[in-house]
Amino acid sequence: MAQTEFKPDRSAYVRAHAWMAAIGMGGAMAVLWFLDSPHIWTGAVGGLAAIALRGWYMASEELAVVWILTDTALTGPAERNILLSQIETTRTMGSYVQVITRTGDKHLIKYQANPAATLHAIERAKA
Repeated sequence: MAQTEFKPDRSAYVRAHAWMAAIGMGGAMAVLWFLDSPHIWTGAVGGLAAIALRGWYMASEELAVVWILTDTALTGPAERNILLSQIETTRTMGSYVQVITRTGDKHLIKYQANPAATLHAIERAKA
């Protein structure tokens, strides 16, 4: 029985959080600008601090998640076990791979260094 592991990549994790920080900073500054605050720059500081704190706090948990692909199933955290025959759709979303089952359940394989390779491995296993 062939087995492939999909582990999160630390640089993909950092890159995703950098994007979230940029969006959070811009959003916070836009809200302060809309409210006519004279201290718009504090939105950038607050947005950056919030995402940096989240990234630091969640890193050990997020980077420990491993998905395992076998000849018959995709197994993930929290006892998720998806039979390959039940996978309807797979697609990439940034550094994530989204797996949608025939019943509509959605699962994310997060922070992949090469999400296209992860997607292709799942598609090959299904075939």
